Amino acid sequence: MNTPSLLEGLRFVDTFFPSGGYAFSSGLEAAVQGGAVKNSDQFARYIEDLLRGGMSRREALATKIANAAGSTGKASAALEIDRRLDATKLSRESRMASRQMGRQVIRVAADQIRAKPVLSEYRDEVESDRAPGHLAVTFGLTLGACGWSPEDTAAAFLYQTAVGFVSAAMRLSPIGQHEGQRILGEWLPIIERISREVDSDAGMSSWSPIQDIYSMRHGSLEWRLFRS
Repeated sequence: MNTPSLLEGLRFVDTFFPSGGYAFSSGLEAAVQGGAVKNSDQFARYIEDLLRGGMSRREALATKIANAAGSTGKASAALEIDRRLDATKLSRESRMASRQMGRQVIRVAADQIRAKPVLSEYRDEVESDRAPGHLAVTFGLTLGACGWSPEDTAAAFLYQTAVGFVSAAMRLSPIGQHEGQRILGEWLPIIERISREVDSDAGMSSWSPIQDIYSMRHGSLEWRLFRS
């Protein structure tokens, strides 16, 4: 990857990017209130299970397929995987959070990377509700248009997701910055392996029942800090 491509894509990976991800915990808040996550070790295992069983064959797969669509300028594959991803998200809050963040990515990308018409084309599909615009898809499409490889894009997406969970955990439970960085470092080999091994030709699947249940329970919590 050349330096201009790296820098163009890093804007969308950075937590400074205004996707609104800070407002979502993806069910972690319900898991903390429900007693499934009481300390840093339980938190680490909870997210590792989600990365391996849920996101590896769902979001990571979608990100890779969308990346290829972005690099070739053909949006049809991204449209198909976007709709399939929407159908696999069992929690309404999870679907809406992913759509909201994804739409923000494609809006900024289409507005600022005008040399890649596939981005404005996809933005129009999303704005007209012909595509859900999930974060994994618009993120993959954007980094593909920036010149990132599918593997690097999947790794960046999973890393960004992991950082979001650590940030949420620091607000929900007694996990400090140093401990958060330690946990994040321990996840790096998992993220690298998933991004390398996930097969774009494989069928989409997901198995993270505990995380899905807590994500669905979030809407009925008596008090909430996060929107999901």
